[in-house]
Amino acid sequence: MLEARGLTRVFGDTTVLDDVSLTVTPGRITGFVGANGAGKTTTMRILMGVLAPTSGQVLWDGAPITAAVRRTFGYMPEERGLYPRMKLRDQLVFFARLHGFDATAARERADHLLDHFGLLERADDLLDDLSLGNQQRVQIAAALVHRPSALVLDEPFSGLDPVAVDSMTDLLRTEADGLPLLFSSHQLDLVERLCDDLVVLAGGRLVASGSVDELRSRGQERYRVTFQDGDAGRLREVRGLAVGDVDGASAVVTLDDLPPAELVAAAVGIGPVVEVSRVQQPLSEIFREVSA
Repeated sequence: MLEARGLTRVFGDTTVLDDVSLTVTPGRITGFVGANGAGKTTTMRILMGVLAPTSGQVLWDGAPITAAVRRTFGYMPEERGLYPRMKLRDQLVFFARLHGFDATAARERADHLLDHFGLLERADDLLDDLSLGNQQRVQIAAALVHRPSALVLDEPFSGLDPVAVDSMTDLLRTEADGLPLLFSSHQLDLVERLCDDLVVLAGGRLVASGSVDELRSRGQERYRVTFQDGDAGRLREVRGLAVGDVDGASAVVTLDDLPPAELVAAAVGIGPVVEVSRVQQPLSEIFREVSA
């Protein structure tokens, strides 16, 4: 398990991180979100030992992390770090050899990853000759080539088309099964689809963390009520709820003082009801609420 406890980082007179603590649990994908300048990249660099914290510590399985442990991690930095004039296979083999693979195992591992991304036929191409999306694929392959013990990925889906996102998602779920995996992204729809847990930073401070379901449950309960016919706007006559979007016979309501158990009875009092269902709060709304 990868943990950060009380991380603070000060640059001159500016506090970039202020007492940030988080846990990345093995076997669960943790999304790291926040506006530009929130402190995500700084946190990741501290986790990887690229930066030292002004105060606080990073732990691995409950003990202070060591350089030897960090060398087993897979890391994709914000600034990509591959060699533009080096062939794809040679590049991945090189990184695998650095982690102790023999030449045969390194080549097999490199070809496996290139094949997954549909790049095996271009294994002898230079990185610089690839599109930006394909370069991104190779960058992810480099982070995975040594079979890491944990993954820390800074904006891994940036610039990828939907097909590439699906391919990378499949690979991460396979290769990172059972590992702590932390990735940052501005694409909240992807975070919502992929993540088990969420960490939200705002202005260098931790403003929310927990499972996606836990964070959704913080807000007011919302339900969609659909009538057989008629105007769902009549729900405004019911005390204890607020009516949001109305679309003919259907409306989304937020419960204030009305208990959920009484919502159906209140709706039936207006007319024949087809459906009353819980509406999940979108991650984008959670993000706006906690970052405000």
